[in-house]
Amino acid sequence: MRGGLVRIALLRGDELTEFYLWKPNAPDGVGDIYTGRVVSVEKALAGCFIALGGEFSGFLPDSAGGKNLTEGQYISVSVTRAAQGGKGPRLALAEAPPASTPGLIAHGPGPLVELAQRFPAEDIILDDYALMADLRPALAGRMRYDANAIDAVLEDEIASLREPTASLLHGARLHITPAPAATLLDIDAAAASHMPPLALNIAIIPEICRQIVLRNLSGGILIDFAGLKAAQRQKLLPPLREALKHDPLDPTLLGLSHLGFAEINRRRVRPPLHEIMNG
Repeated sequence: MRGGLVRIALLRGDELTEFYLWKPNAPDGVGDIYTGRVVSVEKALAGCFIALGGEFSGFLPDSAGGKNLTEGQYISVSVTRAAQGGKGPRLALAEAPPASTPGLIAHGPGPLVELAQRFPAEDIILDDYALMADLRPALAGRMRYDANAIDAVLEDEIASLREPTASLLHGARLHITPAPAATLLDIDAAAASHMPPLALNIAIIPEICRQIVLRNLSGGILIDFAGLKAAQRQKLLPPLREALKHDPLDPTLLGLSHLGFAEINRRRVRPPLHEIMNG
């Protein structure tokens, strides 16, 4: 824990497979339960805007329980997507009985406890005794202290996630350009010109997908693979679809755009890493 920021790393062997930043004193709100009041029903948007207390509000889609609600109605909602990209949180109808005024009912578990729930047989190594004390009610018996929980090699890899580029196999590079509507992943294969383009692109797919998870890129993701004709790009879809199966958010591969980009839709849940690091 550094300056109120908890770094959470999931390792499989020596490989970093997931990474999260968590601010216990300013959590992202995913999983929080609120009493909310319906302030407007927006048929054109297929949902409702919900007041959550103070100036805080969120959006409840019809598909998540917002259908047939009326303005002024009090309901219980859970936060399914954190506020990010300048937009408020996304909500779903919850079963808890609502209170008489909008406000927080219960906090969500946070990313560390969520990860521990996904991997119930794994030990949790922490380098902060105060944090261990705070987490004891949820993680008693599973935590172990190690002052060097994040070693120098892992430290360097975490630091590299701040950069808009990532190294791939055979000298290729991945350039990452996030925008409000989508994130573009561009492959620079100039240093890997000794390899056949199709073989190179297939070889780098697992690392591209790992970087998507590590950086928590979400929403629309476009991958511009390097140096391939249209017919060859189709051959990348099966290995890309297979690599995406390891993603905890179960993204959808939509196919290839007319420009030849591989199109992926990945659920927005927590803010992407670049928003937290640059926030």
